[in-house]
This record gives sequence, C-alpha cells and structure tokens, in this order.
Amino acid sequence: MSIKAEEISALIKQQIENYESDIEVNDVGTVIEVGDGIARAHGLDSVMAGELVEFSNGVMGLAQNLEESNVGLVILGPYTDIKEGDEVRRTGRIMQVPVGDEMIGRVVNPLGQPVDGMGPIETTKTRPIESPAPGVMDRKSVDEPLQTGIKAIDALVPIGRGQRELIIGDRQTGKTSVAIDAILNQHDQDMICVYVAIGQKESTVRGTVETLRRHGALDYTIVVTASASQPAPLLYLAPYAGVTMGEEFMYNGKHVLVVYDDLSKQAAAYRELSLLLRRPPGREAFPGDVFYLHSRLLERAAKLSDAKGGGSLTALPFVETQAGDISAYIPTNVISITDGQIFLQSDLFFSGVRPAINAGLSVSRVGGSAQIKAMKKVAGTLRLDLASYRELEAFAQFGSDLDKSTQAKLNRGARTVEILKQGLHQPLAVEKQVMSIYALTKGFLDDVPVEDITRFESEFHNWLDNNRKDLLSQIRQTGKLAEADDMNEAVEAFKKTFVISE
Repeated sequence: MSIKAEEISALIKQQIENYESDIEVNDVGTVIEVGDGIARAHGLDSVMAGELVEFSNGVMGLAQNLEESNVGLVILGPYTDIKEGDEVRRTGRIMQVPVGDEMIGRVVNPLGQPVDGMGPIETTKTRPIESPAPGVMDRKSVDEPLQTGIKAIDALVPIGRGQRELIIGDRQTGKTSVAIDAILNQHDQDMICVYVAIGQKESTVRGTVETLRRHGALDYTIVVTASASQPAPLLYLAPYAGVTMGEEFMYNGKHVLVVYDDLSKQAAAYRELSLLLRRPPGREAFPGDVFYLHSRLLERAAKLSDAKGGGSLTALPFVETQAGDISAYIPTNVISITDGQIFLQSDLFFSGVRPAINAGLSVSRVGGSAQIKAMKKVAGTLRLDLASYRELEAFAQFGSDLDKSTQAKLNRGARTVEILKQGLHQPLAVEKQVMSIYALTKGFLDDVPVEDITRFESEFHNWLDNNRKDLLSQIRQTGKLAEADDMNEAVEAFKKTFVISE
C-alpha cells in the first residue's frame, strides 16, 4: 500500500490549520526560607502586593514584602508542611472574600470559609478585602440615630449611623457586652450586623454566638472569627474581611453595624508579622504603618449620600488599655481616627455601676446631630449633673455638714447613677429610656429611696405598656416629647401605685 506525497502534505496542512495553541503561562517561584508563618520566595517577579499565592500543598499565602531578590509571603494556614525548595505559584487574584445575603447567620473565618459546621456557603459574589473608602462627595453628614438600647450611651454619647465610635477600657470591664447589647437591639431597626472576634478563645466566641442565637440576633448577623489559636495573618485579616462583608450591604443601600473586638490584638498580630518580615520597628516595637493599618480600615465606615443609595456602615472598634492608660500608642492612634469614644472604667465596673461608662472621658463628636429630639431634650443636662456629682462625691467624703443645695445635688446624682445602670442583654427601647430619664430630670425620683430606683423603673415600664401605650408610641413615631402635662400625669399616676420597700 503506497501513500502519495500529496496526501501526506494535505494531512500535514490540515493538522496545522486545526492546531490550537493552549499555552498556560504560570508564574512559579521557589521557597527559599520558611518559618513562623512567613515564607520567602524567589522567582515571583511580577507578583502584586496583597496578591494570593498558592503553595504546592494547597495552602494559600499573601504577598506582603516585594523586595529586589525575593518576596515575603505570609502563610494563611498551617505552615509545617511547607519546606525550602517547594513551588509557589501566583493566582493573579488580590485577596478577596465571599459576600452577600448568604453569609448572614453564619460563622466564618477571615477567608470567608464557614466554621460553624452548617455546610458550605452558596454565594458566587466576592469583594477584595482592601478597597478605597468613599470620598467626601459620596458621603453625607451623620443624621440618623443608631439606637444601642443602652441608656448611658443613647443619652450621653449617642451614636449615629455611619459613625465610628471607639469602645475603650481595660480587660474585663464589659466592652463586649456593650457591643452585643447594641447588636441585640437592632432586631427591629432594619440593620445588618457583623461581629468580628479577633484573638479570642474559641469557647468565648462560641458563647457569644450562642447568646446571639438565643435572642434571635443571628438572623441578621455575620460572625467573623480569628481565634487566639489561629496564625497571626488571620488575626490581621479578620477586620478587613468583616468590613468587606458589610460594605456589600452598604453599597446596596442598607444599614450595617460592624464591631471589631478588638483592634489591640490585630495591632499585636500585625507587629508580629512585620517583625518576622524584618520591617524596622518603631515606637513600642510597632511598625511605622500601624496607624495606616487602622485608619484605612475605619475610614471605610460612612453614611453614603442619597445619590449613592443612602446606605451606612457604622464601626464600633474596641481597644484594650493597660491600667486605664488611654495615652498609650494604639489607644491614641485609634482615638484620633474615630469620631468619639466610650470609656469603660474598671473602678466603676467593680463598684457595681454597669455598664461602667465614664461620662467625663466619653464623648461623641457627631452623634448629637443624630439623637432624637425627645432624648436631646430630657438628657441635655445629664452629663453636667453626673460630672458635678462625681466632684461633689469626692469632696463630700471629707465633710459631714453639707448645705441643702449640695445635699440635693448628691441625692439627684446618686439616682442618676442608679437609673443609668442596666442589666446584661437587656437593651431598652428608646421611648422607655426617654420616660425613665424624664422622670429623673423632672424630680419625680427625688423622694424614691436609691435602693428602690431599679424596681421603680422596671415597674414603671410595665405600667406604661399596660396603661399608656399611646404615650410610648407617640414618642417612638414622632421622636418628640408629648405635652408636659400628659407626661407628668403619667409619671404621677404610676407613682401612686408604687409601693416603697420597708
């Protein structure tokens, strides 16, 4: 059987015409050093800052230091299997996390992977974890209140939607409880919450998730956790993952509350990474860009203009102080970035004043414009009254014979402290807060014994629910006080039914 030359050439021509070149170009480098969650790789000349890379065992890494001869990579997972000489390849993707409605009600790690044992999250949307904050023209001033349900905050340091309010204090002073209560109070406020737990024990996070579930708050909350046992890169990434998930809702015209618990641990994780990457240490061994670490995170909180959909993202960052020292490096950094701070004092906490908010050192720079008119009216002098009470209280310890006006101020101050106390996980509707503070500031509680104030308040709220629902709904709907006679009449009518304990 002979094959003609023309047939061969026709066959070759056909093969050439049908030839498709599927060349896949991969940037592949080699690990030259690995240890403590950091790898250095040679050969990734075109890698981008913040790009994801993949090691040969499937673990992901993040390009941080782009140097002349090598690239510093932080390893996002177990690094014991990675060794010198291993391949590492570019993915071409900047670090991103899954976002969308499907994330609500789930507990995820900073990579957006579920850790709650409830199966995979069916979402196709992702967003890069680093994105520019909205510009000045895309924002509008804060004008809507974010009701936390905590009297001491809503009356003295009100928070507006789109604000950044720092919660600062020593460990074990109730910082987390304040944020969890604020989340619980959003059940009817059309708000999506993101709780970011950084460097906490897994058992603590589990307890927090259980609290949210028990009160039905997990239906509108995403929990992002990077526990103390996780590698430092995940603790560093957690807040960015949380704000990215929140931004997806903000840019779709919704309102979001993001809690970062707490940024001191993120700064410590970032310090660890930076020192391992051999970046020069500065004050307190933190790198020079630790201010930028927090500012680029918190600047993403905003109240968007109506043209951009009018959504908002409110940030509640936490910072832990050592022995109440708010002049340390990280506290002063974050105070200068935020729009106010709520200072929780351990002395107050241990003396039974809970939440232990120090009214003198706590401030809200923009929240006053978002406070409802009724609260603004009744709580106007509350801060000054408390401050003068604290001063007189210290002074009165040395003198026994006090004049009548000083005695009256001390009596009113003691009742103010008592009315601002609140039980754990018992957020209060704003109209009931207004009625409590109205009764206090108008002198209706001056003759009620201090030990009966808490009982007076809870019975008063029950009485209002049963007898004067109209008064409560009027305050809630209009945001204004009812007629003074009507308010006074309600308090007096209840007072007649109140039995003072022997």
